[in-house]
Amino acid sequence: MTGARDDHGPFVAAVKPLVDAMGGEIMPPDQAGTDDVVLAWQGEDVVAVRLPQLADSLDHILVALERKRGMPLSDLDRKAKQEVVRILEARGAFSVRHGVETVAGALGVSRFTVYNYLNRST
Repeated sequence: MTGARDDHGPFVAAVKPLVDAMGGEIMPPDQAGTDDVVLAWQGEDVVAVRLPQLADSLDHILVALERKRGMPLSDLDRKAKQEVVRILEARGAFSVRHGVETVAGALGVSRFTVYNYLNRST
């Protein structure tokens, strides 16, 4: 991000991994829109964070899970896929419109299978 004062560099560096993990975007606070979150440090607005839409967040979470596991989610065994579904359920993935379909596609299984995994986790 350009426009942050040099003395705010450590603050920006500290929040960047979190913003990246959420799929957000960091920008100067004077470019913040009404839905953006402005972060202040020591009483001064330092950066604004533009959060992604929920559906974009789900895609970002799926990519992060693939990266963490070191392989496409569709290549996981059944037990690992069930664990992924539990993680996604805890993170609210199935409250997103078409969440089950999106997850099923990423896992390489049917919607019915995802529902079965959800029922087993309760």
